[in-house]
Amino acid sequence: MEIDEKYDLSQKIEALLAEGDAAIKDARSYLISQGELVDLSEWVTIKEYCHRFGIKNVETVLNWISRGIVPKENVMIVDEFNHTKLIKAMPYAVRGAKVL
Repeated sequence: MEIDEKYDLSQKIEALLAEGDAAIKDARSYLISQGELVDLSEWVTIKEYCHRFGIKNVETVLNWISRGIVPKENVMIVDEFNHTKLIKAMPYAVRGAKVL
């Protein structure tokens, strides 16, 4: 990888992190305004969950949710943020698969 490519990748990562921080700030402000206090370090988007736990695609996690592998109490839908699903950031086990 050339220096320019590394620099571009570094800039993209920094931009994504800044975008994530802004989304967390917005979500925290909204939840506080609604009288709910949620620890957003424990609740993440499905995409962020995949990133944290090395899952290749969001469809896998959505499948876990629909099959009940992820308990209902560990899924939150924030209607005001375009029905964004948040999932509690913890490892879930699937029978016959390795535990995260």
